[in-house]
Amino acid sequence: QVQLVESGGGLVQAGGSLRLSCAASESWFRLNYMGWYRQAPGEQRELVATVTGGGTTYVADSVEGRFTISRDNAKNTVYLQMNSLKPEDTATYYCVARNPIREYWGQGTQVTVSS
Repeated sequence: QVQLVESGGGLVQAGGSLRLSCAASESWFRLNYMGWYRQAPGEQRELVATVTGGGTTYVADSVEGRFTISRDNAKNTVYLQMNSLKPEDTATYYCVARNPIREYWGQGTQVTVSS
């Protein structure tokens, strides 16, 4: 069982920045990837960004150039740096991690961007 602890959400004005963190109870060496999804009210969950154990990153087109995903192997932590935030980025952001057996989800952290 992998535990994920998220932090860093909050309220920010449009154009501002936030950094989300997700610490895993599992070593990075046992994980295939970690990443972030988001879900706005009434919308489907959307993949935002992922980083693999080998360091390959993916960022959705909707946030390309504004969001950056990174990881700290020593802390088993993944970060999502969010810059130039827009009101449409408002959502609950969920951390996800996958090992060879299954996928795990965090409890979610709210990001609200005011116009």
